[in-house]
Amino acid sequence: MRDQADVVIIGAGVIGWSIAYYLRRAGIDVCLLEQAKVGAGASAAAAGLLAPLGPLNGPGPMASLLLAGCSILPELVAELEASSGLQIELEQPGALRLACEPRAVARLQRRLAHWQPLGLQLSWLSGEEARRREPLLSAEVEGAVYAPQEGQLRARELLKALAWVTRQAGARCYEGSEVCGLRQHADRVLAVQTKTGEEIGCGSLVIAAGAWSVHCGAWLGHAVPVRPVRGQLLSLRPPTGLPALRHLIFGRAIYLIPRRDGSLTVGATREEAGFDARVTSEGVAWLLAQARRLVPALTDATLEHSWAGLRPITPDGLPILGLLPGWQNVLLATGHGSVGVMLSALTGQLISDLICTGRRSPLLLACGPERFDSLASGA
Repeated sequence: MRDQADVVIIGAGVIGWSIAYYLRRAGIDVCLLEQAKVGAGASAAAAGLLAPLGPLNGPGPMASLLLAGCSILPELVAELEASSGLQIELEQPGALRLACEPRAVARLQRRLAHWQPLGLQLSWLSGEEARRREPLLSAEVEGAVYAPQEGQLRARELLKALAWVTRQAGARCYEGSEVCGLRQHADRVLAVQTKTGEEIGCGSLVIAAGAWSVHCGAWLGHAVPVRPVRGQLLSLRPPTGLPALRHLIFGRAIYLIPRRDGSLTVGATREEAGFDARVTSEGVAWLLAQARRLVPALTDATLEHSWAGLRPITPDGLPILGLLPGWQNVLLATGHGSVGVMLSALTGQLISDLICTGRRSPLLLACGPERFDSLASGA
C-alpha cells in the first residue's frame, strides 16, 4: 500500500487524534498510524482527571500548560459531544486533597502555600470540615485542601469521540501499522515505512506514540527520552445503599473518582515495569487497601474490573513538544506523563498551529526537544 498525506502522525492516542482534529479543522490532510488498535494504549486506560494541582509545586512552565489546557478542554468536549452524540461526562465536582497524619498536614499546608499564586479557588479544611463534605471519610483524615474547580471526564469516551469526529472530517487511520523506518532526503522525511510493507509519503511527520516514542530514536538518529511508568487502576461498585462520594478524593498516594453510573474509579500505581502493562495481584491489593483506609465503607465494595496503562515520562517531567533538532519536518508531541488528557486539546492546538503557520507559542518554549540535545545520537 502507498499513500500520501500532508501530515503523518505516529500514534493514535488522545494526543495524536487531538492534533489530527485541529489539523483537519485547518484543512490539512492527515493520516495516523497505530501499531496496535485505537484505544489499546495509555489514553483509553487513563482515569480522565482534570485536576492540575497534583503534579504542581507552584507557578512554572507545567502550571502554565495545565491551567491553559484545562481552560480550553471543555470547549473541545462540547464540540465532540455535539458532533458524535457520545457522552464524555466532563464534570467539575471539586476535589478534596487529604492529609491523614500530623506530618502530612504540615506538608499539605506547605503545598497549599505554593499553590495559592496559581489563581485557583482553594481553601483549607480541618478533618471535621472535610468529613462534613464527605461523611464516609476515615477518622484518620486530619486536614484537606478543597479545590472546587477540579474535575474529571471519561478518557475512553474522549478518545472515541475524537477518533470518530476526526475520521468523519476526512482523516485516515491505519491500525496494525508499526513504523520501522523512513525514506528521507537530507534533513527532510519524505515517507514512513511500516513492518507490513506500507509506505506513506508525508509533508510533515509527528511522533505522538506515548511511551513507545522512545523506539523512534533508532531511525531518527536522535534520542527521544521517554520511559514507560505503569499505572494500575480499579473500578469498584460500592455497597447498595451507601451514599455516593460527591468529590474527587486524593490521599495516601491514590485517588477516588465517583462516576455517573455509581461506580468508583481507584488509581493509580506508579511502577517501573518497562513495557509490561499487565495488572498484578500486588497492585490491586495495594489500591484496595489504600481506598479502604480513606473510605472504610469500601471494605464491602465489589471489584468490577482492573486495568493498566503506561505513562510516557520524561527526565524533567515536562512533555516534549516541537520540532526535532536536525530535521526540517519532524515534530515530537510526547512525554505527557499522567496529564495527557488534561493537555490533549492544548497540544492539538499548539502543534497544529506550529505546522500550519510556523508560529511557536510561548507555551512551547520550555517543552522543546532541543533541551535534550546532549542526548542526541553521537553527542
